[in-house]
Amino acid sequence: QVQLVESGGGLVQAGGSLRLSCAASGISFNINAMGWYRQAPGRQRELVAAISSGGSTNYADSVKGRFTISRDSATNTVYLQMNSLKPEDTAVYYCNVKSWRLSNYWGQGTQVTVSS
Repeated sequence: QVQLVESGGGLVQAGGSLRLSCAASGISFNINAMGWYRQAPGRQRELVAAISSGGSTNYADSVKGRFTISRDSATNTVYLQMNSLKPEDTAVYYCNVKSWRLSNYWGQGTQVTVSS
């Protein structure tokens, strides 16, 4: 029933920008937080950014000052504006939703590739 659909990934040059979107549907529970994780080749999935239902945000140190997370609570859509992209940002980016009971729901992922 719950479906998270990511969009906006693609290939960009270093220093460029990209905006990811995640539209959540079938949500019948209270959302604690929404966020973005990424998984690069040969590495474990890591938190990139998250935003709580109250609007507070958290960012990985590696993206602070470059990425901005935002949301539209009316449509359960979360965005990730990525600026000054680096080759190290290359990964599959996954949308995540946490319920009030801390259950996790995941999107299928969208590829972001940053060339040097």
